[in-house]
Amino acid sequence: MKEVNDLSKVVDLGPRLDPTSERVGQLLNAVRGIANRRLQQWVGNAFEHVDDALFDLAEKAENNAAQMHYFDGMRDVRKRRPLVERNFLAAINRELGELTHPKSPSPATTSVGIGGNAELTLVADNELEESLAITSMISKNDSRLARDLFAVNQRLSVICGGHKIDDASNPVAPAILSQAFRQALRELTADMRVKLIIYKLFDRYVLSSLEELYQEINDELIEAGVLPQLHHQVVRTPAASSASLSKSVDDDAVVRAVAGAESGDIPNDLLQTLHALFSARRAPTSAGSASGYAGAVGGSIGSGRALSSGPLPSAHELLGALSVLQNQIASAGPLPQAATGSDRDAADLSREVQQLKSQLLNQIGALRGERPSHVATIDEDTIDLVGMLFEFILEDRNLPVQMQVLLARLQIPYLKAAILDRKMFAHRQHPARRLLDGLAEQAKGWSDESDRDRRLYEKVKVIVEKLLHEFDDDLSIFERLLVDLQQFHDINKRRSELAEQRVAESTRGREKLELARRRAAREIVDRIGQHQLPPLLHGILARAWANHLVLTLLRHGEASNEFRSALHFIDDLIASTRPIKSAEDRHLLRQTLPNIERALRLGLANVAFQEQDIERLLGQLHAYYRQQLGEAGDDDAASVTEDAAMLSMPDTIQPMAGQDAGRENSRDPEPAMVPLDSPEWQQVQALQPGTWLEFSHIDQAMARAKLSWISPMTGRYLFVNRRGLKVADYAPEELAVLLADGKATVLAANALFDRAMSSIVTRLSQPENPIAPDA
Repeated sequence: MKEVNDLSKVVDLGPRLDPTSERVGQLLNAVRGIANRRLQQWVGNAFEHVDDALFDLAEKAENNAAQMHYFDGMRDVRKRRPLVERNFLAAINRELGELTHPKSPSPATTSVGIGGNAELTLVADNELEESLAITSMISKNDSRLARDLFAVNQRLSVICGGHKIDDASNPVAPAILSQAFRQALRELTADMRVKLIIYKLFDRYVLSSLEELYQEINDELIEAGVLPQLHHQVVRTPAASSASLSKSVDDDAVVRAVAGAESGDIPNDLLQTLHALFSARRAPTSAGSASGYAGAVGGSIGSGRALSSGPLPSAHELLGALSVLQNQIASAGPLPQAATGSDRDAADLSREVQQLKSQLLNQIGALRGERPSHVATIDEDTIDLVGMLFEFILEDRNLPVQMQVLLARLQIPYLKAAILDRKMFAHRQHPARRLLDGLAEQAKGWSDESDRDRRLYEKVKVIVEKLLHEFDDDLSIFERLLVDLQQFHDINKRRSELAEQRVAESTRGREKLELARRRAAREIVDRIGQHQLPPLLHGILARAWANHLVLTLLRHGEASNEFRSALHFIDDLIASTRPIKSAEDRHLLRQTLPNIERALRLGLANVAFQEQDIERLLGQLHAYYRQQLGEAGDDDAASVTEDAAMLSMPDTIQPMAGQDAGRENSRDPEPAMVPLDSPEWQQVQALQPGTWLEFSHIDQAMARAKLSWISPMTGRYLFVNRRGLKVADYAPEELAVLLADGKATVLAANALFDRAMSSIVTRLSQPENPIAPDA
């Protein structure tokens, strides 16, 4: 660092500067210029190496599909690189410019990383690897750069009027740089494998070079007289200790993450990040403990250390103690025969989940004669990780409370499985992990109404009981139970698919009929227009002929000759009611009548009129036309006045035309709407068949339903329960209103384990509330 020998260059800044002064603006501009020049160069270097890295991976790809992913990624990066670089640099420049005007981070800004590690947000299951990679980069570089970064923080605090600048608010700290880059990288459409490679290169060419940036910023501010005598002493806080205690991830970790993503695994070196985060959370604190599982288990370990300082329990001792606790639960009595779980049951189980570590140490103490003060770090991490997994299950709104209560009983068997095979959390295809995911997926669509015979509830209960009673140390039980669950699922899936198909076909048929009815009514009403038709002819069109039009549309379609002929009959029938004013009109009507009678006879037969009813109606029609032609007798007048609606007509024939026309012309109030740019409307548009929703109407019991079908004709959304039976159908606008009012909630589609891991990473990344110390 430069020595300050020229006293004329030293400015007496005092403890702090006025952040509105011109001098502060000059100093911040200098820092911003240094950061912009360095970061622009380093980010450019990182992107220069993207092509080579992706090309090498494409050459080594196992199949053409994977190879195309990398080639598509190369094209996407070339196209969008300028925008990514520009957005990244603009974000950092903006944050540096706002240092003198500190503001509370809003939800919109936290994703950019204003809060450092605390702002790791996970929006999809395929971002778990991305968030772990980001966490690894931040923790590794925070630890390595702590000395130089501390000095930068102190000097920036001075020129910003004494406002505290730390690792979480310094725009050139690894946390904010990483999160800003993550946000800028959202411009890329490439898949996660490509993004993980770019993160690796960002770490190598940007974060690994930050010493030079901090050195230059410190030199610049020292030369300006800002804390020239400052010694680089790092004050350790719980948040800062997260960096110093985190384990470094080697330079090829993210490349292996790509390979892991292709095989469905989370690489072990990224799982080490979780262990690092657990270690950081156990940093010494002066008072207080963490909320939730972390605080409860940390406190129990801490109190235990005062009792004994014996040797650490071995894995064999842990498994033995867990087996004793497992047997106590299994012997306490059978699980409920019916789904009687309640919020109180879930709360009781939540306390049991949090107390397991303390119970485990007590049980080891009972077995060995003295209570150990703590367990090995890796065992403690495993206990905590499984505990947080089951705490997540008890809080997961994707699961009905009754199913939460059942699945929460599996904490001890799964802890034993994790100790026996620590790869359980790393491999998505691990039988224990797949079994829990499968149980949660089956449970997601469960409800009292859809499981009246209790077949699903009993299946889940039986699996839980088998694990509690039969699992000792043979992990093959998970595979056997997984096969059993899959067979149960396949049988019920075939049944529900048949029911779904029938419901969809029935709904499709009703929609076709309704659309045909409306089309027929519209055609008749439009053609009648202002004409005043006699009741006899109006009845023929509104009843019998409307149904003939509907059947013609359904059978032949609107482009058919049959439908055009049916419409032509309407025009001829209406024209035949015009007054006769000349011999030519009379002659034209006489020529038209045979065609009208022939078409009407065929149409009436098409809608199942009986022969005697057809003859009766035609007799009335003949009488009407004799009146039109001036040839009617007294009997004809009586016949014409008879109401055509009194005809004996089949039940399938309904008076549609006037009814539907009246409905279309009614002034019903407009239904409630949500803006087309609202999140709820976008959520509706993004829904895909197979998505589960929870509906909670005020006057109905809460229901879970799966989106089964979206009508291509009306756009309505059809929902069924797990048995394939119809629950409801909604127009898109209606569904958006339900979502906006909180009466419908979309349930997560990704696997339980992935959701839990995402939640755990987010919680552990929070700088506050560290786990209480072991001693």
